[in-house]
Amino acid sequence: MRTSFDGILLNSSFISFSPVLPSRPMEGGNQSRISEFILLGLSDQPEEERLLFLAFLFMYLITGLGNLLIILAIRTDSHLHTPMYFFLSNLSLVDICFTSTTIPKMLANHVSGNKMIPYSGCLTQVFFFIWFAGIDSFLLTAMAYDRYVAICAPLHYSTIMTPRICALLLAVSWFSAYVNALTHTVLLTRLSFCGHNEIPHFFCDLSPLLKLACSDTFINDLMVYTVGALPIITPFIGILISYTQIFMAVLRIPSAGGKRKAFSTCGSHLAVVSLFYGTLIGVYFSPTSTHTVQQDTAAAVMYTVVTPMLNPFIYSLRNKDMKQALKMLLTRKPGLTL
Repeated sequence: MRTSFDGILLNSSFISFSPVLPSRPMEGGNQSRISEFILLGLSDQPEEERLLFLAFLFMYLITGLGNLLIILAIRTDSHLHTPMYFFLSNLSLVDICFTSTTIPKMLANHVSGNKMIPYSGCLTQVFFFIWFAGIDSFLLTAMAYDRYVAICAPLHYSTIMTPRICALLLAVSWFSAYVNALTHTVLLTRLSFCGHNEIPHFFCDLSPLLKLACSDTFINDLMVYTVGALPIITPFIGILISYTQIFMAVLRIPSAGGKRKAFSTCGSHLAVVSLFYGTLIGVYFSPTSTHTVQQDTAAAVMYTVVTPMLNPFIYSLRNKDMKQALKMLLTRKPGLTL
Protein backbone atom coordinates (compact mmCIF):
# COMPACT_ATOMS: atom_id res chain seq x y z
CA MET A 1 0.00 0.00 0.00
CA ARG A 2 2.85 2.37 0.75
CA THR A 3 4.72 2.14 -2.50
CA SER A 4 1.57 2.03 -4.62
CA PHE A 5 0.86 5.63 -3.69
CA ASP A 6 4.28 6.92 -4.73
CA GLY A 7 3.17 7.43 -8.31
CA ILE A 8 0.05 9.44 -7.59
CA LEU A 9 1.00 11.31 -4.40
CA LEU A 10 0.61 15.04 -5.01
CA ASN A 11 -0.27 14.56 -8.66
CA SER A 12 -3.32 16.78 -8.47
CA SER A 13 -1.60 19.09 -10.92
CA PHE A 14 -2.36 16.63 -13.72
CA ILE A 15 -5.83 18.17 -13.80
CA SER A 16 -5.15 21.50 -15.44
CA PHE A 17 -8.01 23.68 -16.57
CA SER A 18 -7.99 27.28 -17.69
CA PRO A 19 -11.24 29.21 -17.80
CA VAL A 20 -11.96 31.01 -21.05
CA LEU A 21 -13.64 34.20 -20.01
CA PRO A 22 -14.89 36.97 -22.27
CA SER A 23 -13.50 40.34 -21.29
CA ARG A 24 -16.92 41.96 -21.50
CA PRO A 25 -20.51 40.78 -21.24
CA MET A 26 -21.70 39.47 -24.60
CA GLU A 27 -25.33 38.47 -24.15
CA GLY A 28 -28.41 40.40 -25.03
CA GLY A 29 -26.55 43.57 -25.89
CA ASN A 30 -25.57 44.13 -22.27
CA GLN A 31 -22.28 45.99 -22.33
CA SER A 32 -20.54 46.74 -19.06
CA ARG A 33 -19.67 50.39 -18.69
CA ILE A 34 -17.24 49.50 -15.91
CA SER A 35 -13.75 48.38 -16.90
CA GLU A 36 -12.46 47.96 -13.34
CA PHE A 37 -13.61 47.61 -9.75
CA ILE A 38 -12.34 49.13 -6.51
CA LEU A 39 -11.57 46.75 -3.65
CA LEU A 40 -12.26 48.76 -0.51
CA GLY A 41 -10.45 46.25 1.70
CA LEU A 42 -11.00 45.75 5.40
CA SER A 43 -10.44 49.30 6.61
CA ASP A 44 -10.14 52.87 5.35
CA GLN A 45 -7.91 53.97 8.23
CA PRO A 46 -4.19 54.15 7.29
CA GLU A 47 -2.96 52.86 10.67
CA GLU A 48 -5.41 49.95 10.64
CA GLU A 49 -4.49 49.17 7.04
CA ARG A 50 -0.82 48.90 7.96
CA LEU A 51 -1.59 46.54 10.81
CA LEU A 52 -3.85 44.44 8.59
CA PHE A 53 -1.15 44.33 5.92
CA LEU A 54 1.38 42.95 8.39
CA ALA A 55 -1.14 40.50 9.83
CA PHE A 56 -2.19 39.16 6.42
CA LEU A 57 1.41 38.96 5.22
CA PHE A 58 2.34 36.98 8.33
CA MET A 59 -0.65 34.62 7.96
CA TYR A 60 0.05 34.12 4.25
CA LEU A 61 3.68 33.19 4.90
CA ILE A 62 2.70 30.85 7.74
CA THR A 63 0.03 29.24 5.54
CA GLY A 64 2.45 28.66 2.67
CA LEU A 65 5.25 27.37 4.88
CA GLY A 66 3.02 25.17 7.04
CA ASN A 67 1.22 23.52 4.14
CA LEU A 68 4.45 23.11 2.19
CA LEU A 69 6.01 21.30 5.16
CA ILE A 70 3.00 18.99 5.32
CA ILE A 71 3.39 18.18 1.61
CA LEU A 72 7.14 17.56 1.88
CA ALA A 73 6.79 15.47 5.04
CA ILE A 74 4.20 13.21 3.39
CA ARG A 75 6.24 13.06 0.20
CA THR A 76 9.47 12.01 1.91
CA ASP A 77 8.13 9.58 4.53
CA SER A 78 7.07 6.27 2.97
CA HIS A 79 5.06 5.43 6.10
CA LEU A 80 2.66 8.24 5.16
CA HIS A 81 1.98 7.00 1.63
CA THR A 82 -1.55 5.99 2.54
CA PRO A 83 -4.97 7.26 1.38
CA MET A 84 -5.51 9.53 4.41
CA TYR A 85 -2.22 11.36 3.91
CA PHE A 86 -2.64 11.34 0.13
CA PHE A 87 -5.81 13.43 0.55
CA LEU A 88 -4.17 15.56 3.25
CA SER A 89 -1.24 16.45 0.99
CA ASN A 90 -3.60 17.49 -1.76
CA LEU A 91 -5.68 19.50 0.72
CA SER A 92 -2.51 21.35 1.71
CA LEU A 93 -1.72 22.04 -1.96
CA VAL A 94 -5.22 23.41 -2.57
CA ASP A 95 -5.01 25.57 0.58
CA ILE A 96 -1.85 27.21 -0.77
CA CYS A 97 -3.60 27.91 -4.07
CA PHE A 98 -6.75 29.06 -2.26
CA THR A 99 -4.97 31.73 -0.22
CA SER A 100 -2.82 32.74 -3.21
CA THR A 101 -6.00 33.64 -5.10
CA THR A 102 -6.88 36.52 -2.79
CA ILE A 103 -4.12 37.59 -0.38
CA PRO A 104 -1.30 38.54 -2.81
CA LYS A 105 -3.60 40.94 -4.66
CA MET A 106 -4.66 42.52 -1.38
CA LEU A 107 -1.03 42.95 -0.30
CA ALA A 108 -0.05 44.35 -3.69
CA ASN A 109 -2.89 46.87 -3.54
CA HIS A 110 -1.66 48.09 -0.17
CA VAL A 111 1.95 48.46 -1.33
CA SER A 112 1.02 50.26 -4.55
CA GLY A 113 -1.77 52.33 -3.02
CA ASN A 114 -3.95 51.33 -5.96
CA LYS A 115 -7.10 49.41 -5.01
CA MET A 116 -8.25 48.90 -8.60
CA ILE A 117 -8.75 45.46 -10.15
CA PRO A 118 -9.62 45.05 -13.86
CA TYR A 119 -12.98 43.58 -14.85
CA SER A 120 -11.32 40.48 -16.33
CA GLY A 121 -9.04 40.15 -13.31
CA CYS A 122 -12.01 40.33 -10.97
CA LEU A 123 -13.86 37.57 -12.82
CA THR A 124 -10.71 35.46 -12.88
CA GLN A 125 -10.37 35.86 -9.12
CA VAL A 126 -14.01 34.84 -8.66
CA PHE A 127 -13.43 31.73 -10.77
CA PHE A 128 -10.35 30.48 -8.93
CA PHE A 129 -11.80 31.35 -5.53
CA ILE A 130 -14.95 29.26 -6.18
CA TRP A 131 -12.88 26.49 -7.78
CA PHE A 132 -10.44 26.01 -4.91
CA ALA A 133 -13.17 26.39 -2.28
CA GLY A 134 -15.11 23.62 -4.04
CA ILE A 135 -12.07 21.34 -4.18
CA ASP A 136 -11.52 21.90 -0.46
CA SER A 137 -15.10 20.86 0.19
CA PHE A 138 -14.86 17.66 -1.86
CA LEU A 139 -11.48 16.71 -0.39
CA LEU A 140 -12.82 17.04 3.16
CA THR A 141 -15.61 14.66 2.14
CA ALA A 142 -13.14 12.17 0.64
CA MET A 143 -11.18 12.27 3.91
CA ALA A 144 -14.37 11.61 5.89
CA TYR A 145 -15.13 8.63 3.65
CA ASP A 146 -11.61 7.33 4.20
CA ARG A 147 -12.09 7.51 7.98
CA TYR A 148 -15.48 5.80 7.63
CA VAL A 149 -13.96 2.85 5.74
CA ALA A 150 -11.00 2.62 8.14
CA ILE A 151 -13.21 2.43 11.24
CA CYS A 152 -16.38 0.76 9.98
CA ALA A 153 -14.83 -1.70 7.52
CA PRO A 154 -11.18 -2.14 8.55
CA LEU A 155 -10.84 -5.62 7.07
CA HIS A 156 -11.81 -4.34 3.62
CA TYR A 157 -9.92 -1.05 3.82
CA SER A 158 -7.03 -2.04 1.54
CA THR A 159 -9.39 -3.39 -1.12
CA ILE A 160 -11.73 -0.35 -1.04
CA MET A 161 -9.29 2.55 -0.71
CA THR A 162 -7.00 1.56 -3.56
CA PRO A 163 -4.69 4.05 -5.30
CA ARG A 164 -7.01 3.98 -8.32
CA ILE A 165 -10.06 4.87 -6.21
CA CYS A 166 -8.17 7.65 -4.44
CA ALA A 167 -6.99 9.12 -7.75
CA LEU A 168 -10.57 8.91 -9.07
CA LEU A 169 -11.95 10.71 -6.01
CA LEU A 170 -9.31 13.40 -6.47
CA ALA A 171 -10.13 13.83 -10.17
CA VAL A 172 -13.85 14.05 -9.46
CA SER A 173 -13.17 16.70 -6.81
CA TRP A 174 -11.17 18.90 -9.17
CA PHE A 175 -13.52 18.50 -12.14
CA SER A 176 -16.80 18.96 -10.23
CA ALA A 177 -15.49 22.11 -8.56
CA TYR A 178 -14.24 23.37 -11.93
CA VAL A 179 -17.66 23.01 -13.57
CA ASN A 180 -19.34 24.84 -10.69
CA ALA A 181 -16.82 27.71 -10.76
CA LEU A 182 -17.04 28.08 -14.53
CA THR A 183 -20.85 28.14 -14.41
CA HIS A 184 -20.99 31.05 -11.95
CA THR A 185 -18.23 32.97 -13.71
CA VAL A 186 -19.82 32.68 -17.15
CA LEU A 187 -23.16 33.79 -15.71
CA LEU A 188 -21.44 36.88 -14.31
CA THR A 189 -20.47 37.93 -17.84
CA ARG A 190 -24.19 38.32 -18.66
CA LEU A 191 -24.58 41.13 -16.13
CA SER A 192 -24.15 44.86 -16.63
CA PHE A 193 -22.21 46.92 -14.11
CA CYS A 194 -23.12 50.50 -14.77
CA GLY A 195 -23.37 52.08 -11.34
CA HIS A 196 -21.06 51.85 -8.35
CA ASN A 197 -17.87 49.88 -8.84
CA GLU A 198 -16.76 49.75 -5.19
CA ILE A 199 -16.61 46.26 -3.67
CA PRO A 200 -16.75 46.33 0.16
CA HIS A 201 -14.33 43.42 0.40
CA PHE A 202 -10.64 42.59 0.07
CA PHE A 203 -11.22 40.36 -2.96
CA CYS A 204 -13.76 39.84 -5.74
CA ASP A 205 -16.41 37.63 -4.21
CA LEU A 206 -19.56 36.46 -5.95
CA SER A 207 -22.10 37.90 -3.52
CA PRO A 208 -20.80 41.53 -3.50
CA LEU A 209 -20.55 41.50 -7.30
CA LEU A 210 -24.17 40.43 -7.68
CA LYS A 211 -25.22 43.32 -5.46
CA LEU A 212 -23.36 45.77 -7.72
CA ALA A 213 -25.02 44.60 -10.93
CA CYS A 214 -27.59 46.91 -12.49
CA SER A 215 -29.22 44.13 -14.54
CA ASP A 216 -31.45 41.27 -13.43
CA THR A 217 -29.58 38.77 -11.26
CA PHE A 218 -32.43 36.29 -10.80
CA ILE A 219 -30.71 33.50 -12.75
CA ASN A 220 -27.43 34.10 -10.91
CA ASP A 221 -29.14 34.04 -7.51
CA LEU A 222 -31.04 30.91 -8.49
CA MET A 223 -27.84 29.15 -9.50
CA VAL A 224 -26.14 30.15 -6.24
CA TYR A 225 -28.86 28.49 -4.17
CA THR A 226 -29.20 25.42 -6.42
CA VAL A 227 -26.14 24.41 -8.44
CA GLY A 228 -23.83 26.51 -6.27
CA ALA A 229 -25.08 24.81 -3.13
CA LEU A 230 -24.27 21.31 -4.40
CA PRO A 231 -20.45 21.46 -3.91
CA ILE A 232 -21.01 22.70 -0.34
CA ILE A 233 -24.23 21.14 0.96
CA THR A 234 -23.85 17.71 -0.69
CA PRO A 235 -20.32 17.08 0.67
CA PHE A 236 -21.41 18.42 4.05
CA ILE A 237 -24.29 15.93 4.16
CA GLY A 238 -21.87 13.18 3.10
CA ILE A 239 -19.57 14.10 5.98
CA LEU A 240 -22.46 14.04 8.46
CA ILE A 241 -23.55 10.60 7.26
CA SER A 242 -19.98 9.26 7.44
CA TYR A 243 -19.43 10.50 10.98
CA THR A 244 -22.83 9.28 12.14
CA GLN A 245 -21.79 5.79 11.07
CA ILE A 246 -18.35 6.27 12.63
CA PHE A 247 -19.77 7.33 16.00
CA MET A 248 -22.17 4.39 16.03
CA ALA A 249 -19.27 2.03 15.29
CA VAL A 250 -17.04 3.62 17.95
CA LEU A 251 -19.73 3.30 20.60
CA ARG A 252 -19.77 -0.44 19.99
CA ILE A 253 -16.04 -0.73 20.78
CA PRO A 254 -15.80 -2.36 24.23
CA SER A 255 -12.54 -0.82 25.49
CA ALA A 256 -12.18 2.82 26.46
CA GLY A 257 -8.71 2.90 24.92
CA GLY A 258 -10.08 1.71 21.60
CA LYS A 259 -12.71 4.43 21.64
CA ARG A 260 -10.15 7.13 22.37
CA LYS A 261 -7.91 5.91 19.57
CA ALA A 262 -10.79 5.89 17.08
CA PHE A 263 -11.94 9.37 18.08
CA SER A 264 -8.38 10.75 17.95
CA THR A 265 -8.07 9.76 14.28
CA CYS A 266 -11.16 11.84 13.50
CA GLY A 267 -10.69 14.82 15.82
CA SER A 268 -8.38 16.81 13.54
CA HIS A 269 -10.61 16.34 10.53
CA LEU A 270 -13.72 17.33 12.48
CA ALA A 271 -12.03 20.52 13.67
CA VAL A 272 -11.15 21.54 10.11
CA VAL A 273 -14.64 20.66 8.86
CA SER A 274 -16.25 22.78 11.58
CA LEU A 275 -14.08 25.81 10.77
CA PHE A 276 -14.55 25.54 7.01
CA TYR A 277 -18.26 24.76 6.73
CA GLY A 278 -19.37 26.82 9.71
CA THR A 279 -18.19 30.11 8.21
CA LEU A 280 -18.90 29.21 4.57
CA ILE A 281 -22.53 28.23 5.15
CA GLY A 282 -23.01 31.20 7.45
CA VAL A 283 -22.03 33.63 4.68
CA TYR A 284 -23.60 32.14 1.57
CA PHE A 285 -26.61 30.15 2.73
CA SER A 286 -28.16 32.18 5.53
CA PRO A 287 -30.67 35.03 5.07
CA THR A 288 -28.86 38.23 4.12
CA SER A 289 -30.99 40.20 6.59
CA THR A 290 -29.39 38.38 9.52
CA HIS A 291 -25.83 39.58 8.93
CA THR A 292 -23.98 42.74 7.94
CA VAL A 293 -21.20 43.40 5.45
CA GLN A 294 -18.70 43.49 8.33
CA GLN A 295 -19.86 40.10 9.57
CA ASP A 296 -19.62 38.61 6.07
CA THR A 297 -16.11 39.99 5.67
CA ALA A 298 -15.01 38.65 9.06
CA ALA A 299 -16.40 35.22 8.18
CA ALA A 300 -14.65 35.36 4.80
CA VAL A 301 -11.35 36.05 6.54
CA MET A 302 -11.94 32.93 8.65
CA TYR A 303 -12.39 30.50 5.77
CA THR A 304 -10.04 32.16 3.25
CA VAL A 305 -7.11 32.94 5.55
CA VAL A 306 -7.41 31.56 9.09
CA THR A 307 -8.61 28.03 8.29
CA PRO A 308 -5.90 27.27 5.65
CA MET A 309 -3.32 28.63 8.10
CA LEU A 310 -4.55 26.46 10.99
CA ASN A 311 -4.92 23.23 9.00
CA PRO A 312 -1.22 22.24 9.18
CA PHE A 313 -1.15 22.85 12.94
CA ILE A 314 -4.41 20.94 13.53
CA TYR A 315 -3.25 17.90 11.57
CA SER A 316 0.35 17.86 12.83
CA LEU A 317 -0.07 18.61 16.53
CA ARG A 318 -2.61 15.82 17.05
CA ASN A 319 -0.87 13.22 14.91
CA LYS A 320 2.19 11.30 16.11
CA ASP A 321 3.09 10.01 12.64
CA MET A 322 2.95 13.51 11.16
CA LYS A 323 5.02 14.98 13.99
CA GLN A 324 7.64 12.28 13.47
CA ALA A 325 7.70 12.90 9.70
CA LEU A 326 8.08 16.66 10.22
CA LYS A 327 10.89 16.08 12.72
CA MET A 328 12.72 13.87 10.23
CA LEU A 329 12.20 16.44 7.47
CA LEU A 330 13.46 19.38 9.53
CA THR A 331 16.51 17.46 10.80
CA ARG A 332 17.42 16.10 7.38
CA LYS A 333 21.02 16.85 6.50
CA PRO A 334 21.60 19.32 3.64
CA GLY A 335 22.43 17.70 0.36
CA LEU A 336 20.15 14.70 0.79
CA THR A 337 17.61 14.36 -1.99
CA LEU A 338 13.92 14.30 -1.20
